[in-house]
Amino acid sequence: MRCEEIFHIQTAGLAKRFEHTDAARAVIGISGGLDSTLALLVVSETFKRLGRDPHNIVTVTMPGFGTTDRTYNNAIALCGLLGTDLREIDIKPACLQHFKDIGHDLEKHDVTYENVQARERTQMLMDIANREGGLVIGTGDLSEIALGWSTYNGDHMSMYAVNCSVPKTLIRYLIRWVADNADKKLRLTLEDIIDTPVSPELLPNRKDGEINQKTEDIIGPYELHDFFLYHMVKYGAAPDKIRYLAEIAFQDKYQPETIARILELFLRRFFTQQFKRSCIPDGPKVGTISLSPRGDWRMPTDASWNTWSKKKSP
Repeated sequence: MRCEEIFHIQTAGLAKRFEHTDAARAVIGISGGLDSTLALLVVSETFKRLGRDPHNIVTVTMPGFGTTDRTYNNAIALCGLLGTDLREIDIKPACLQHFKDIGHDLEKHDVTYENVQARERTQMLMDIANREGGLVIGTGDLSEIALGWSTYNGDHMSMYAVNCSVPKTLIRYLIRWVADNADKKLRLTLEDIIDTPVSPELLPNRKDGEINQKTEDIIGPYELHDFFLYHMVKYGAAPDKIRYLAEIAFQDKYQPETIARILELFLRRFFTQQFKRSCIPDGPKVGTISLSPRGDWRMPTDASWNTWSKKKSP
């Protein structure tokens, strides 16, 4: 089964890294979202294979300005069911101090407001790992790496990234596979996580407490982005061919103008965000697509997306 094979590649890669570094513990930030959930499941299975106590997995939940009760409660439940060393750090006081230090208006909910939270979380994890003799496990997936949908020197950085070759659309399938083979309590928690909208939860919630920042409302459906990524990287398909194939594959779901708009967004983000991929951490390759600068992917940081967007198929 492919999900089983992918999951085993992830755990084997992480196990090798622990054996090589002789690190005592894993440190991972848990949000209650898809990516950190899969990463934690990989870490948990890796520790089982290595015969290590799950209490040596330091899971850290770090509520911020946009954390919802749903994701927070799922994060707590998941860590409890897996028997990890769960810790909670409220990052809001540190972020407020940082806003004061740099002179940023708290009411200005811009990229600075969001990125301060992401970088604060990464700093916490890195420092805990140093103190505990552990490795910070990255949670970001292939789709985020392609789109640059991560904070530079924030959630973009870790000591080993287990999801770096797994696209967002596949993350759900992998978690579903684990859920189908888990006990009832774990299965129910995982199913609720699967059903939660994708969000970085960096902006304050709505008045009803629900998520105010849904990623796919901003950048479009991940299934389209993953489709574009696959055909561009694996086959070198030009934009006109990618658009043509997408119109056939998604003819009953998305209008041609929607596909064209999201494709243009994909190309612009893919090319302009290469600088983040030039210094991403190590991670296992689990499929045919990899954007590692040390392996499969070579691209100048200042490559022109506008030039590629005008390229035609032969």
